[in-house]
Amino acid sequence: MAKILMKGNEAFGKAAIEAGCKHFFGYPITPQSELPEYLSRELPKIGGAFVQAESEVAAINMVYGAGGAGARVMTSSSSPGVALKQEGITYCAGAEVPCVILNIMRGGPGLGSIQPSQADYYMSTRGGGNGDYRTPVYAPATVQEAVDMIMGAFDVADYYRTPVMVVADGMIGQMMEPVDFSGPGKKRELPPKDWATVGTGMNRKPNIINSLYLESVELEEHNLRLDAKYKEIEKNEVDVEMYKTEDAEIVFAAYGTVSRIVKTAITTLREQGIKAGLVRPKTIWPFPFDAFKAENIPNAKAIFTVEMSMGQMIEDVDLAVRGRLPIYFHGRPGGMTPDPAYIVQMAKDILDGKEVSGGVR
Repeated sequence: MAKILMKGNEAFGKAAIEAGCKHFFGYPITPQSELPEYLSRELPKIGGAFVQAESEVAAINMVYGAGGAGARVMTSSSSPGVALKQEGITYCAGAEVPCVILNIMRGGPGLGSIQPSQADYYMSTRGGGNGDYRTPVYAPATVQEAVDMIMGAFDVADYYRTPVMVVADGMIGQMMEPVDFSGPGKKRELPPKDWATVGTGMNRKPNIINSLYLESVELEEHNLRLDAKYKEIEKNEVDVEMYKTEDAEIVFAAYGTVSRIVKTAITTLREQGIKAGLVRPKTIWPFPFDAFKAENIPNAKAIFTVEMSMGQMIEDVDLAVRGRLPIYFHGRPGGMTPDPAYIVQMAKDILDGKEVSGGVR
Protein backbone atom coordinates (compact mmCIF):
# COMPACT_ATOMS: atom_id res chain seq x y z
CA MET A 1 0.00 0.00 0.00
CA ALA A 2 1.31 3.45 -0.93
CA LYS A 3 2.09 5.89 1.85
CA ILE A 4 -0.32 8.74 2.55
CA LEU A 5 0.69 12.10 4.02
CA MET A 6 -1.58 12.65 7.03
CA LYS A 7 -1.74 14.63 10.25
CA GLY A 8 -1.12 12.36 13.22
CA ASN A 9 -4.55 12.65 14.82
CA GLU A 10 -6.32 11.84 11.55
CA ALA A 11 -3.95 8.95 10.86
CA PHE A 12 -4.77 7.53 14.30
CA GLY A 13 -8.46 7.53 13.41
CA LYS A 14 -7.83 5.81 10.09
CA ALA A 15 -5.65 3.21 11.85
CA ALA A 16 -8.54 2.38 14.18
CA ILE A 17 -10.90 1.89 11.24
CA GLU A 18 -8.34 -0.29 9.44
CA ALA A 19 -8.11 -2.40 12.62
CA GLY A 20 -11.85 -3.04 12.54
CA CYS A 21 -13.02 -0.43 15.03
CA LYS A 22 -16.52 0.77 14.14
CA HIS A 23 -17.47 2.43 17.43
CA PHE A 24 -15.96 5.57 18.94
CA PHE A 25 -17.15 7.56 21.93
CA GLY A 26 -15.35 10.73 22.89
CA TYR A 27 -15.33 14.40 23.71
CA PRO A 28 -13.31 17.20 22.10
CA ILE A 29 -10.18 18.52 23.80
CA THR A 30 -7.03 20.06 22.34
CA PRO A 31 -4.62 18.76 21.04
CA GLN A 32 -6.55 15.63 19.94
CA SER A 33 -9.76 17.14 18.55
CA GLU A 34 -8.94 16.31 14.93
CA LEU A 35 -9.18 12.61 15.79
CA PRO A 36 -12.88 12.60 16.73
CA GLU A 37 -13.54 15.08 13.93
CA TYR A 38 -12.06 12.60 11.45
CA LEU A 39 -14.01 9.67 12.88
CA SER A 40 -17.27 11.63 12.98
CA ARG A 41 -16.92 11.97 9.23
CA GLU A 42 -15.53 8.55 8.34
CA LEU A 43 -17.28 6.06 10.68
CA PRO A 44 -20.79 6.64 9.28
CA LYS A 45 -19.44 5.78 5.81
CA ILE A 46 -18.72 2.22 6.96
CA GLY A 47 -21.84 1.76 9.07
CA GLY A 48 -20.06 2.63 12.27
CA ALA A 49 -21.16 4.68 15.25
CA PHE A 50 -19.61 7.97 16.37
CA VAL A 51 -20.99 9.58 19.50
CA GLN A 52 -19.79 12.85 20.98
CA ALA A 53 -20.73 12.18 24.57
CA GLU A 54 -21.77 14.86 27.04
CA SER A 55 -18.52 14.34 28.97
CA GLU A 56 -15.41 12.21 29.18
CA VAL A 57 -17.02 10.22 31.98
CA ALA A 58 -19.98 9.41 29.75
CA ALA A 59 -17.68 8.51 26.86
CA ILE A 60 -15.68 5.88 28.75
CA ASN A 61 -18.87 4.30 30.10
CA MET A 62 -20.20 4.04 26.53
CA VAL A 63 -16.92 2.30 25.69
CA TYR A 64 -17.58 -0.08 28.60
CA GLY A 65 -21.00 -0.94 27.15
CA ALA A 66 -19.91 -1.41 23.53
CA GLY A 67 -16.77 -3.32 24.49
CA GLY A 68 -18.84 -5.53 26.79
CA ALA A 69 -21.04 -6.39 23.83
CA GLY A 70 -17.97 -7.59 21.94
CA ALA A 71 -17.44 -4.60 19.65
CA ARG A 72 -14.03 -3.21 18.78
CA VAL A 73 -14.24 0.20 20.42
CA MET A 74 -11.99 3.16 21.06
CA THR A 75 -11.97 6.49 22.84
CA SER A 76 -9.44 9.27 22.84
CA SER A 77 -8.72 12.38 24.84
CA SER A 78 -5.90 14.49 26.20
CA SER A 79 -4.44 14.49 29.70
CA PRO A 80 -7.19 16.03 31.92
CA GLY A 81 -9.82 14.25 29.83
CA VAL A 82 -8.12 10.90 30.35
CA ALA A 83 -7.94 11.68 34.07
CA LEU A 84 -11.74 11.92 34.03
CA LYS A 85 -11.94 8.54 32.29
CA GLN A 86 -9.92 6.71 34.95
CA GLU A 87 -12.92 5.40 36.87
CA GLY A 88 -14.34 3.87 33.69
CA ILE A 89 -10.95 2.44 32.72
CA THR A 90 -10.63 0.59 36.03
CA TYR A 91 -14.20 -0.70 35.56
CA CYS A 92 -13.15 -2.03 32.14
CA ALA A 93 -10.05 -3.62 33.66
CA GLY A 94 -12.09 -5.20 36.46
CA ALA A 95 -14.74 -6.52 34.08
CA GLU A 96 -12.09 -7.54 31.51
CA VAL A 97 -13.62 -5.46 28.73
CA PRO A 98 -11.23 -4.98 25.79
CA CYS A 99 -10.93 -1.44 24.45
CA VAL A 100 -8.32 1.03 23.22
CA ILE A 101 -7.73 4.43 24.84
CA LEU A 102 -5.61 7.10 23.15
CA ASN A 103 -4.03 9.88 25.19
CA ILE A 104 -2.56 12.74 23.19
CA MET A 105 -0.70 14.24 26.13
CA ARG A 106 -0.56 17.93 27.02
CA GLY A 107 1.04 19.92 29.83
CA GLY A 108 -0.34 19.75 33.35
CA PRO A 109 -1.22 19.42 36.17
CA GLY A 110 -4.86 20.42 36.00
CA LEU A 111 -5.88 22.05 32.74
CA GLY A 112 -2.24 23.04 32.23
CA SER A 113 -1.59 23.98 28.62
CA ILE A 114 -2.32 22.67 25.13
CA GLN A 115 1.38 22.11 24.44
CA PRO A 116 2.96 18.62 24.19
CA SER A 117 4.06 16.84 27.35
CA GLN A 118 4.97 13.44 28.81
CA ALA A 119 3.66 14.15 32.29
CA ASP A 120 1.02 11.40 32.16
CA TYR A 121 3.56 8.59 32.56
CA TYR A 122 2.54 7.88 36.15
CA MET A 123 -1.17 8.02 35.35
CA SER A 124 -0.74 5.66 32.39
CA THR A 125 1.67 3.09 33.82
CA ARG A 126 0.50 3.00 37.44
CA GLY A 127 -3.16 2.51 36.66
CA GLY A 128 -4.66 5.88 37.54
CA GLY A 129 -7.89 4.38 38.87
CA ASN A 130 -8.50 2.31 41.99
CA GLY A 131 -7.51 -1.28 42.57
CA ASP A 132 -4.77 -3.71 41.57
CA TYR A 133 -4.82 -3.46 37.79
CA ARG A 134 -2.48 -2.61 34.93
CA THR A 135 -3.01 -1.69 31.30
CA PRO A 136 -0.55 -2.27 28.46
CA VAL A 137 0.75 1.15 27.37
CA TYR A 138 2.36 1.86 24.00
CA ALA A 139 4.47 4.97 23.42
CA PRO A 140 5.10 5.74 19.72
CA ALA A 141 7.81 8.08 18.46
CA THR A 142 6.44 8.66 14.94
CA VAL A 143 3.05 8.87 13.26
CA GLN A 144 3.78 5.58 11.46
CA GLU A 145 4.68 3.84 14.70
CA ALA A 146 1.53 5.21 16.34
CA VAL A 147 -0.57 3.82 13.49
CA ASP A 148 1.05 0.39 13.82
CA MET A 149 0.68 0.41 17.60
CA ILE A 150 -2.99 1.41 17.45
CA MET A 151 -3.75 -1.37 14.98
CA GLY A 152 -1.86 -3.86 17.13
CA ALA A 153 -3.46 -2.56 20.33
CA PHE A 154 -6.90 -3.83 19.29
CA ASP A 155 -5.49 -7.35 18.94
CA VAL A 156 -3.73 -7.11 22.30
CA ALA A 157 -6.94 -5.86 23.92
CA ASP A 158 -8.97 -8.75 22.48
CA TYR A 159 -6.29 -11.36 23.16
CA TYR A 160 -5.93 -10.54 26.87
CA ARG A 161 -9.42 -9.04 27.44
CA THR A 162 -7.98 -5.80 28.76
CA PRO A 163 -8.01 -2.07 28.13
CA VAL A 164 -4.93 -0.95 26.19
CA MET A 165 -3.54 2.58 26.15
CA VAL A 166 -1.55 4.38 23.47
CA VAL A 167 0.12 7.58 24.69
CA ALA A 168 1.59 10.14 22.31
CA ASP A 169 2.45 13.72 23.11
CA GLY A 170 0.61 16.49 21.32
CA MET A 171 3.47 17.02 18.89
CA ILE A 172 2.95 13.59 17.31
CA GLY A 173 -0.78 14.23 17.11
CA GLN A 174 -0.27 17.53 15.27
CA MET A 175 2.63 16.73 12.92
CA MET A 176 2.21 15.41 9.37
CA GLU A 177 4.18 12.39 8.16
CA PRO A 178 3.79 9.79 5.39
CA VAL A 179 2.00 6.69 6.67
CA ASP A 180 1.47 3.14 5.40
CA PHE A 181 -1.67 1.42 6.68
CA SER A 182 -0.78 -2.14 5.70
CA GLY A 183 -0.65 -2.96 9.40
CA PRO A 184 1.88 -4.24 11.95
CA GLY A 185 3.64 -7.50 11.24
CA LYS A 186 2.65 -9.33 14.43
CA LYS A 187 -0.61 -11.23 13.98
CA ARG A 188 -2.14 -13.38 16.67
CA GLU A 189 -4.90 -15.94 16.89
CA LEU A 190 -7.70 -14.28 18.85
CA PRO A 191 -10.03 -16.20 21.18
CA PRO A 192 -13.79 -16.14 20.54
CA LYS A 193 -15.78 -13.51 22.43
CA ASP A 194 -18.05 -16.06 24.04
CA TRP A 195 -18.15 -13.88 27.15
CA ALA A 196 -19.81 -10.92 25.38
CA THR A 197 -23.31 -9.68 26.20
CA VAL A 198 -24.81 -10.36 22.78
CA GLY A 199 -28.01 -12.13 23.81
CA THR A 200 -28.55 -15.83 24.44
CA GLY A 201 -31.21 -16.88 21.96
CA MET A 202 -32.48 -18.98 24.91
CA ASN A 203 -29.57 -21.39 24.28
CA ARG A 204 -27.50 -20.64 27.37
CA LYS A 205 -27.36 -18.61 30.54
CA PRO A 206 -26.86 -14.89 29.92
CA ASN A 207 -23.36 -13.43 30.11
CA ILE A 208 -22.84 -10.78 32.77
CA ILE A 209 -20.22 -8.00 32.54
CA ASN A 210 -19.37 -6.84 36.03
CA SER A 211 -16.54 -5.56 38.23
CA LEU A 212 -18.41 -5.86 41.55
CA TYR A 213 -17.50 -8.73 43.88
CA LEU A 214 -19.05 -8.45 47.35
CA GLU A 215 -17.47 -11.65 48.71
CA SER A 216 -13.85 -11.08 49.74
CA VAL A 217 -12.74 -14.58 48.79
CA GLU A 218 -14.27 -14.22 45.36
CA LEU A 219 -12.67 -10.81 44.78
CA GLU A 220 -9.28 -12.12 45.89
CA GLU A 221 -9.54 -14.98 43.40
CA HIS A 222 -10.47 -12.48 40.68
CA ASN A 223 -7.47 -10.28 41.50
CA LEU A 224 -5.12 -13.26 41.51
CA ARG A 225 -6.40 -14.29 38.08
CA LEU A 226 -5.94 -10.74 36.77
CA ASP A 227 -2.43 -10.65 38.22
CA ALA A 228 -1.54 -13.87 36.39
CA LYS A 229 -2.71 -12.23 33.18
CA TYR A 230 -0.59 -9.14 33.83
CA LYS A 231 2.45 -11.34 34.45
CA GLU A 232 1.81 -13.00 31.08
CA ILE A 233 1.65 -9.56 29.45
CA GLU A 234 4.94 -8.61 31.13
CA LYS A 235 6.51 -11.79 29.77
CA ASN A 236 5.23 -11.51 26.20
CA GLU A 237 4.53 -7.90 25.27
CA VAL A 238 7.65 -5.88 26.13
CA ASP A 239 8.91 -3.84 23.18
CA VAL A 240 12.06 -1.70 23.08
CA GLU A 241 14.48 -0.16 20.60
CA MET A 242 18.20 -0.46 21.35
CA TYR A 243 19.86 2.30 19.32
CA LYS A 244 23.66 2.21 19.06
CA THR A 245 23.98 0.76 22.55
CA GLU A 246 26.58 -1.93 21.68
CA ASP A 247 29.56 0.35 22.38
CA ALA A 248 27.87 3.32 24.06
CA GLU A 249 29.62 4.85 27.06
CA ILE A 250 26.69 7.12 27.81
CA VAL A 251 23.27 5.55 27.34
CA PHE A 252 20.20 7.74 27.04
CA ALA A 253 16.74 6.64 28.13
CA ALA A 254 13.88 8.40 26.35
CA TYR A 255 10.58 7.64 24.67
CA GLY A 256 8.16 9.25 22.24
CA THR A 257 9.08 12.55 20.60
CA VAL A 258 11.93 13.09 23.05
CA SER A 259 13.67 9.99 21.70
CA ARG A 260 13.85 11.68 18.29
CA ILE A 261 15.47 14.73 19.86
CA VAL A 262 17.91 12.47 21.71
CA LYS A 263 18.84 10.67 18.46
CA THR A 264 19.84 14.05 17.01
CA ALA A 265 22.06 14.60 20.07
CA ILE A 266 23.55 11.11 19.66
CA THR A 267 24.47 11.86 16.04
CA THR A 268 26.26 15.05 17.16
CA LEU A 269 28.06 13.29 20.00
CA ARG A 270 29.28 10.48 17.75
CA GLU A 271 30.51 13.02 15.20
CA GLN A 272 32.62 14.41 18.06
CA GLY A 273 33.97 10.96 18.92
CA ILE A 274 31.72 10.32 21.93
CA LYS A 275 30.01 6.94 21.94
CA ALA A 276 26.38 7.47 22.85
CA GLY A 277 23.33 5.24 22.51
CA LEU A 278 19.65 5.07 23.41
CA VAL A 279 17.30 2.66 25.15
CA ARG A 280 13.84 3.61 23.87
CA PRO A 281 10.87 1.90 25.51
CA LYS A 282 8.11 1.31 22.97
CA THR A 283 5.99 -0.15 25.75
CA ILE A 284 6.19 1.92 28.93
CA TRP A 285 4.16 -0.83 30.61
CA PRO A 286 5.38 -3.47 30.58
CA PHE A 287 8.66 -1.58 30.97
CA PRO A 288 11.79 -3.05 29.31
CA PHE A 289 13.79 -3.57 32.51
CA ASP A 290 16.09 -6.17 30.91
CA ALA A 291 17.30 -3.65 28.32
CA PHE A 292 19.36 -1.98 31.06
CA LYS A 293 21.18 -5.16 32.13
CA ALA A 294 24.97 -5.04 31.93
CA GLU A 295 25.13 -7.50 29.04
CA ASN A 296 22.89 -5.25 26.92
CA ILE A 297 24.78 -2.00 27.59
CA PRO A 298 28.24 -3.44 28.32
CA ASN A 299 30.31 -0.23 28.02
CA ALA A 300 27.92 2.13 29.76
CA LYS A 301 29.41 4.50 32.32
CA ALA A 302 26.24 6.46 32.97
CA ILE A 303 22.52 6.56 32.12
CA PHE A 304 21.02 9.86 31.00
CA THR A 305 17.21 10.05 31.12
CA VAL A 306 15.49 12.82 29.15
CA GLU A 307 11.76 13.52 29.44
CA MET A 308 9.16 16.20 28.80
CA SER A 309 8.21 16.13 32.48
CA MET A 310 9.75 16.70 35.89
CA GLY A 311 10.92 13.09 35.85
CA GLN A 312 8.57 10.11 35.88
CA MET A 313 10.00 7.37 33.67
CA ILE A 314 13.29 7.87 35.52
CA GLU A 315 11.83 5.90 38.44
CA ASP A 316 11.51 2.82 36.23
CA VAL A 317 15.00 3.42 34.84
CA ASP A 318 16.26 3.57 38.43
CA LEU A 319 14.52 0.27 39.21
CA ALA A 320 16.10 -1.27 36.09
CA VAL A 321 19.65 -0.11 36.82
CA ARG A 322 19.47 -0.98 40.55
CA GLY A 323 22.33 1.32 41.53
CA ARG A 324 24.81 -0.27 39.12
CA LEU A 325 25.36 3.00 37.22
CA PRO A 326 24.81 6.70 37.98
CA ILE A 327 21.61 8.07 36.46
CA TYR A 328 21.34 11.67 35.30
CA PHE A 329 18.22 13.54 34.31
CA HIS A 330 17.10 16.41 32.13
CA GLY A 331 13.42 17.33 31.99
CA ARG A 332 11.36 20.09 30.41
CA PRO A 333 7.80 20.30 31.80
CA GLY A 334 4.75 22.32 30.86
CA GLY A 335 4.97 21.95 27.10
CA MET A 336 8.65 22.84 26.68
CA THR A 337 10.84 20.56 24.54
CA PRO A 338 14.46 19.60 25.27
CA ASP A 339 17.20 21.25 23.21
CA PRO A 340 19.59 18.83 21.45
CA ALA A 341 22.57 21.19 21.91
CA TYR A 342 21.92 21.38 25.66
CA ILE A 343 21.65 17.58 25.85
CA VAL A 344 24.96 17.23 23.99
CA GLN A 345 26.77 19.59 26.38
CA MET A 346 25.26 17.91 29.43
CA ALA A 347 26.33 14.47 28.17
CA LYS A 348 29.89 15.71 27.66
CA ASP A 349 29.94 17.21 31.15
CA ILE A 350 28.70 13.92 32.62
CA LEU A 351 31.51 11.95 30.98
CA ASP A 352 34.03 14.61 32.07
CA GLY A 353 32.90 14.20 35.68
CA LYS A 354 31.53 17.73 36.02
CA GLU A 355 28.54 18.66 38.13
CA VAL A 356 25.40 18.98 36.01
CA SER A 357 21.92 20.34 36.64
CA GLY A 358 19.57 17.48 37.36
CA GLY A 359 22.35 15.72 39.23
CA VAL A 360 22.81 12.04 39.95
CA ARG A 361 19.65 10.07 40.71
